[in-house]
Amino acid sequence: MANRKLGRPTDQRLAVLKGQVTDLLWYGKIETTVDRAKEVRKIAEKLITLAVKTYDDQVEVSKTRYNLNGDPVPVKFVNDGPRKLSARRKLMASLYDVQEQRQRGEKKAAFVDRTKDINHPLIQKIFDDYAPIYRKRAEDLGQGGGYTRIIKLGTRRGDNAEMAVLELV
Repeated sequence: MANRKLGRPTDQRLAVLKGQVTDLLWYGKIETTVDRAKEVRKIAEKLITLAVKTYDDQVEVSKTRYNLNGDPVPVKFVNDGPRKLSARRKLMASLYDVQEQRQRGEKKAAFVDRTKDINHPLIQKIFDDYAPIYRKRAEDLGQGGGYTRIIKLGTRRGDNAEMAVLELV
């Protein structure tokens, strides 16, 4: 089946879809036209499925560091396994990098402390929040997929385009 053209050249169409998939995964809900919602849903479901299949692939690595006295001290790290690393890179290529925003009334020091270990907040959110929820949901229902829902809103005033809300279930 061919992709919808959405009335745009290829580079613009891919940029619009990449932006809308990023917004959907960051905010959990977007309002757009029905055709765009169907295209965004295809991309978003594939990315979420990729994260669900690989989010628990981790490798524990032990390294030797030396303290001030020159004595060796073993230090343990938890790194991404090869499957999760590949999935992380694919997600980073398919989505825009969204930066964490300060919450209303949050002090700058608290914001810096909260976000000091997070380099890519959207990717972290997908692996830490969405993947475990959807893995549990898949085990309970016995099926994968179905992570999004399209609710039709009616036509838009002005150009009579069919509008819809696309949200994560």
